[in-house]
Amino acid sequence: MTYKFEEFTTDAIFKIENETLLEQFTQPKQTELYTFIWTKNQSAEVIIDSIPVIVEPNSILALTPIQYLQVTQPSEVVIYQFNREFYCIKDHDHEVSCVGILFFGNSNIPIIHLDETEQQKFELLHEVFIDELQTKDTIQAEMLRMLMARFIIKSTRLLKAKDGLTETAKSSKVDLLRSFNFLVEQHFKTEHSVAFYAEQLFKSPKTLSNNFAKLNRSPLQIIHERIVLEAKRLLTYTDKTAKEIAYEVGFDDASHLSRLFKKHTSQSPSDFKKQLNPVV
Repeated sequence: MTYKFEEFTTDAIFKIENETLLEQFTQPKQTELYTFIWTKNQSAEVIIDSIPVIVEPNSILALTPIQYLQVTQPSEVVIYQFNREFYCIKDHDHEVSCVGILFFGNSNIPIIHLDETEQQKFELLHEVFIDELQTKDTIQAEMLRMLMARFIIKSTRLLKAKDGLTETAKSSKVDLLRSFNFLVEQHFKTEHSVAFYAEQLFKSPKTLSNNFAKLNRSPLQIIHERIVLEAKRLLTYTDKTAKEIAYEVGFDDASHLSRLFKKHTSQSPSDFKKQLNPVV
């Protein structure tokens, strides 16, 4: 069953679906909306940006509008989707602190496992969501946005705890990581140097690198991984040539992207493309 809220004055969209299969994602497709997929008693098998992922039972998967999703194994799930007009992640980050971790984290795909206590909390929140979606009045939009803020805050807290990012002493480093990740998301196609991001964050490149020392991933590595991820998306889901993709991610010479891509994947972009479409 689908519950949907639309606000025509702002083009806001928010919907909740109880599905056994995301029919619109049987083939690879961009989500186009911020998306939470909550598995229940079964695991779900999906492909995200060409990477196969198994979402274990009682887990929440968070996706951004630019990611490609394909469902390969049906499962009982609850899907929450909304656009930026309904709830702008960036504008509300001071409230929910999710940018750069839950969304646009540029690292592992964010999957949150719910223990029995958390399952009960999210079930209760879900019931309140449904009640508000069925209540048509002048404060419905505000109530739904408040509930989504709570959903995001709870999810972000659990993800931070999973990644060991909850200590107060580390809060400044966590904020720096979040800010860096989001800046990379905004500028990776045109800015490839650590110096640019360090300047934006009012840090020296050395100071920025020192703050990432315990993450086992340097700032430059995060930038390069984001470029390679975009190249993989374009190679997998578009007909663009390696040269066109190189230009799109900020390289004047396709050989520069090829070297970077091969360093991270052990394949050239052309070999990666051939692997996706083998000649029969």
